[in-house]
Amino acid sequence: MSKKLIIAIIGVMILLAILGAGIFKYVSLFSAPQKQGEPEQFTVAIGKNSSDEVTQQLKAQGFIRNEVGFKIALLGLKGASSVCVDCIQPGAYKISKAMNVWEIAKILQQEPYMKWVVVPEGLRKEQIAEILARTLGWNDQQKNDWINKFTAMNYDYVEGVYFPDTYLIPVAEAPLEVAQRFINKFNEKFAAYADKFTAANIKWTTALKIASIIQREAGGKNDMPLIAGIIWNRLDIGMKLEIDATVQYARGNTPEGWWSSIKVADKQIDSPYNTYLYKGLPPHPIANPGLDAIDAVLNSTETDCLFYLHDSNKQIHCAKTYEEHLANIEKYLK
Repeated sequence: MSKKLIIAIIGVMILLAILGAGIFKYVSLFSAPQKQGEPEQFTVAIGKNSSDEVTQQLKAQGFIRNEVGFKIALLGLKGASSVCVDCIQPGAYKISKAMNVWEIAKILQQEPYMKWVVVPEGLRKEQIAEILARTLGWNDQQKNDWINKFTAMNYDYVEGVYFPDTYLIPVAEAPLEVAQRFINKFNEKFAAYADKFTAANIKWTTALKIASIIQREAGGKNDMPLIAGIIWNRLDIGMKLEIDATVQYARGNTPEGWWSSIKVADKQIDSPYNTYLYKGLPPHPIANPGLDAIDAVLNSTETDCLFYLHDSNKQIHCAKTYEEHLANIEKYLK
């Protein structure tokens, strides 16, 4: 065998080795972990959507072979998409372990098919509708139907049962189904209290009305049992509740927002929700309370107070008489 032939053979072997190494490297970096695989839900949590965190999650759950390969795929999309390349939108996506990194990266740069919806405690259903419409892309008709139709089909479910929580909701889910999702969550959370309210001879609808008022009136969790005790005291003696939050609900939205401070004239609004004009509880809850407010109804503080206010630091001060209440106003609010 000639020297040239030997050199040629060695050269070919080297080239084959380099090619094999390149193929191996490509496979380890970019190829799918499996030859076959069904689409699975991949969920990006709120606050865990940086490209580094998502890449680590993909690797841990077996969707990619190599973190570097996925990062290269993400960088390869830079400039080809208007969506943030250096982060992934929180939500749920459908991907498969049979997809390569380019396919997965492309999907994760699109809108998730399920989105997170965060509903704080104490909102009225119109405010929840605003969040849903903004997040899920509802049009005005869908938003109005949610407010006026799908949350008004059952008298006891007009307000108060749209439980404040963090939801992962399919973008394509119909507004009626979204309303039922909230009710189901309420039923799940309220179940632990249902028998207790029955044992205390308190209707669940009554409890929810009081809880909604507490939620809106409290400066924090620690205030809630005391406010509950004061509300019970007023109800027990037939005193008007005279609570600003109920007037805010009766008044509706303003340029300053749904819950802006009431004016003297607002107290004359002729509405069954106006507890300055009408005794007793309003016909429905005025907001959607959380568990702390619901618990406070059941475990209210025993007190002789009939009045309360919050100072500028949100500290609560209660009074047994109206004269004491006026003194507190002078001391803490002027």
